[in-house]
Amino acid sequence: MEKSKTSENSHVARAAGIVGISTMLSRVFGYIRDIVVTAFFGANWITDAFYVAFRIPNVLRRLLGEGSLTSSFIPVFTEYLQKKSKEEALELANVAFTLLSIILVIVSIAGVILSPAIVTLMAPGFIKTPDHFALTVFLTRLMFPYIFLISLVALCMGILNSFRHFAAPALHPVVLNISMIIAALTLRNFFAEPITALAVGVMVGGILQLAMQWPFLAKFGLKLKFKFNWRHPGIRKIAFLMIPTFIGTAVYQINVIVGTILASLLDSGSVSYLYCADRIMELPLGVFAIAIGTAALPTFSEHAAKGNLAELRTTLSFSLRLMLFVTIPAMIALMALNLPIISVLFQRGAFDAKASILTAQALFYYALGLWAFALIRVIVAAFFSLQDTKWPVKAAVIALIVNVVASIILMQPLKHSGLALANSLASMVNVIVLIIILNKKIGTFLDRNFYHSLLKIIISSLVMWGAILLVGIFIPWNTNGNFKTRLTYLVLAIAVGAITYFVCSYILKSPEINSFIRQLKKRFNR
Repeated sequence: MEKSKTSENSHVARAAGIVGISTMLSRVFGYIRDIVVTAFFGANWITDAFYVAFRIPNVLRRLLGEGSLTSSFIPVFTEYLQKKSKEEALELANVAFTLLSIILVIVSIAGVILSPAIVTLMAPGFIKTPDHFALTVFLTRLMFPYIFLISLVALCMGILNSFRHFAAPALHPVVLNISMIIAALTLRNFFAEPITALAVGVMVGGILQLAMQWPFLAKFGLKLKFKFNWRHPGIRKIAFLMIPTFIGTAVYQINVIVGTILASLLDSGSVSYLYCADRIMELPLGVFAIAIGTAALPTFSEHAAKGNLAELRTTLSFSLRLMLFVTIPAMIALMALNLPIISVLFQRGAFDAKASILTAQALFYYALGLWAFALIRVIVAAFFSLQDTKWPVKAAVIALIVNVVASIILMQPLKHSGLALANSLASMVNVIVLIIILNKKIGTFLDRNFYHSLLKIIISSLVMWGAILLVGIFIPWNTNGNFKTRLTYLVLAIAVGAITYFVCSYILKSPEINSFIRQLKKRFNR
């Protein structure tokens, strides 16, 4: 039994590693994309218009695609693979593909027609400037069909992940980033408003993202084709799970919309400051939180389908410990190095020192909630594996109320940073509620091993923080210094902090570092 638990934990860790490495690669190209965008377009009303327009189809992608469909599809598809035949599971995939395609066509057409109303809702502060509003509407109409492409990619991701294939789905954002980079570099002079090139890059990237999934689906004997059967029992089950999941995801996206609406009422550039800070947050969240959550969901679903709650608790505890082992030090590092990180990554061209400082302020407050953002991903996956989508919705509604109230209270004294802090506080409330409820559903999963591990992680992270502060004493930070000096400081601080953390973890005999070393030895021996 113990060997089986170790094997499952190793499987989750390996899968998380694959997704994490793939996501890291996509984040690197995402960073290059952001360098290109900020260097050519800066942080102003034009980039605000693009970010709002790009966020609209992304919100719907998370609602209809990876947010509700994937989370509802994987448990049911896994159940079909475990308890029925592969042919029946593949038939379910084809029916889901057909119905999703029909829904997405309708949504895309409606979105293009209703773009002025949508922009008014998303960014009411833009209305007072006609040119600003008109550009946002134009870009929204141009990019809205992206929802059709990327939601089908999300379905493919759910299928491939159920077969325990993680690399191709995790790599698809790389294609989008490369497409946007090339478009910005080569097409911006072909348009009256140069930022239109980015919107073209988004659409081309969406087509390529979907195309790259097809060969991997074929590898598992699946060629998606149209098969209409809205009475299919599997579809009914997915729909039953999807409705509350959709509502829960919608609540989360409303948090994003609330932030955008309120930021549009603040000083020019506020939307861009929050966007760039959030992009930095996406690195640890994407590489670790999404990776572990994505890798764990099929395993959680398999345990739940077999009724093995003890194994589910063990795998969940391991996943949470693994998550905190990387996100707590990442949180401390982001808070300690918020300005150096933003300055080195973005401060060039039209993005000046003032923009770096204002963006760094937002990053500091976002980072406060990193641990909560990360844990939510794993804990919600556990609820989905149990085919319980109601409690994640209830917790999300509570978090939404906290976010709205806190945002209104904090946006005046802290400006855009107050919106970031409100988001972090809401996520903390969300994860606390979910832990309490899940503990009642499956029994205690935050066991003695979890708390022992957490204590070692916190101690190691605090020692790391002290090491980073020492670097600042010997090499004072200067936001207006030349790029080479700023880069040297950041690289040295990160290196010293990382080495200190891992050495301290090793001395304290943290089980996560020992697991990491064992995986490296296995790779080396191979």
